[in-house]
This record gives sequence, C-alpha cells and structure tokens, in this order.
Amino acid sequence: MPDYPTALGASSLDRITLLGEDLATDVMGEVGFGALAFWLATQRRPTPSETRVFEAVLAALADHGFTPTAITARLTYLSAPDSVQGALAAGLLGGGSRFLGVTEDCGRYLHDVLEEAKAPAGSTLPTTEEDWNALALKALRSTRAANALVPGLGHHVHKNGDPRTPRLFEIATEEGLFGPHLTLFAAIGRVHPEVLGRTLPLNGAGVCGAALADLGLPLDLLRAFALLARTAGLIGQLAEELRNPVANDIFLSVDLNNRPIAPSPYAPEAPSDGP
Repeated sequence: MPDYPTALGASSLDRITLLGEDLATDVMGEVGFGALAFWLATQRRPTPSETRVFEAVLAALADHGFTPTAITARLTYLSAPDSVQGALAAGLLGGGSRFLGVTEDCGRYLHDVLEEAKAPAGSTLPTTEEDWNALALKALRSTRAANALVPGLGHHVHKNGDPRTPRLFEIATEEGLFGPHLTLFAAIGRVHPEVLGRTLPLNGAGVCGAALADLGLPLDLLRAFALLARTAGLIGQLAEELRNPVANDIFLSVDLNNRPIAPSPYAPEAPSDGP
C-alpha cells in the first residue's frame, strides 16, 4: 500500500493526533482556535505575542458590514436556505483584489520591495526613518511609473484614517513584532502624498497583510487567512439574517426597480497593426 506521511491529523482505533499532539488531551481545551490555525499553517506553535498579533488580524478582517461578500452570502441563503455551506462559499468566493484580497496583495508588494532592497550584494535594510522614507519613495515612484495601484492605500469609507491601522501598529509594537513589512508600510503612509499628490489612508486590509508577512506566514496563504477571518463574519451575517432578514428587501429593491434599455452589443476592439 502507498504511504502518505502527514504531520497534521491522523487517526487510529482509539487516538487522534494533530501536529504531533494528542488531540483530545493536549489540544482540545488547551489551544485557542487562532493559535491552532497559525500552528496548522506553519507547523510550529506560535508564541503568545505571535498569537496576539495574529488574532488581532483575524478580528480586524472578520466583518466590515454589508460588503459584497456579506450581501452575496445573504442573497445565496435567501435563494437556497437548505445550503448554508453554499451561502458561506458564495461569500468567500468574492474575496478578491478589491475586498479581502488586498491583504495578500499588500503583503506581496511589501515583500517584493524589501527583497529588491536586499538584492545587491552586501545590501541591508534601512535603519533610520529617513532611509525607510527613501525606500518607500523609490517603490512608490516605480509603481506610479508602471501605472499600477499601491495595495493598502485608500478606503471607500474611512477616508480620514482606518481605525484598524494604528491599533495593529500599536499591538505589533507592544509585542515586539513590528517588523520590516510594517515599517515599510508606515513609511509609505508618510511619503505617498509626495508621489500621488493626495493623502490616502493606510487601510486595514493592507496593514493586516504587512503584519502577517512580519509573522513569517507564507505569502501564498495570506489571502487564506483573510478568508478564515471572514468565515466567522459570514456566519455572523447569516445568523443575523435568520433573526432580522434583509436579503429579500435587497433582492426586491433591484428586481422591482430595474429599467429596460436598448441592447448594447459587445464590440471587441480592432486588432492592432503594431507588434
């Protein structure tokens, strides 16, 4: 028979092990869910400080009102009340580049800037605020020249500042985990008006990506942690929908107020003659 090694869950007739521990005696009632999620992803048990920062990120991303993901989950549950898993899945599938996915996008962006700064032989990361500002300016100008967006900047509601950002800065500082990703993100917050010509808030999704990257979590999983947090929020949305339904009103507000217009056929752009 083939052999499938795993350090995660394994069962025998009378025992379940998880991460090398006895699930019933060493994990259940002994390890919080946030710490367990971190442990499962990294296969190392987090320190109390890492757990506090990680769980602060999960709390920051759990729910933010009637976002598209929340509305989608509620409408799906309205359509298929027999499929709560479908409603949760529908909400999670909306976690992309505009909502939730910014967590991963920002973490990757900061990581790439830091790796480029360390790339020349013998190079080290900045040690002063002035040098961090210079690195941030260089990255912003390069991004601007490429006509690309800087992930983690701007918010459609919190235009004067996202309250999650300074709080996560504070928690990471208290726990000694304010690393290079958060430091660069803070520098971007200081200098971006010089490049963009306007002041934008550092948003919560972006600061969460920076914090997760500083915790050493895999970049490929940063969006997954945002989805983990939002799963709890979507359960809350569905629970509230059961108590105080609004999905049918949302549906009818569109269905009863649609306005017929003439068809507008899709016209693909003509191929270019150039290379």
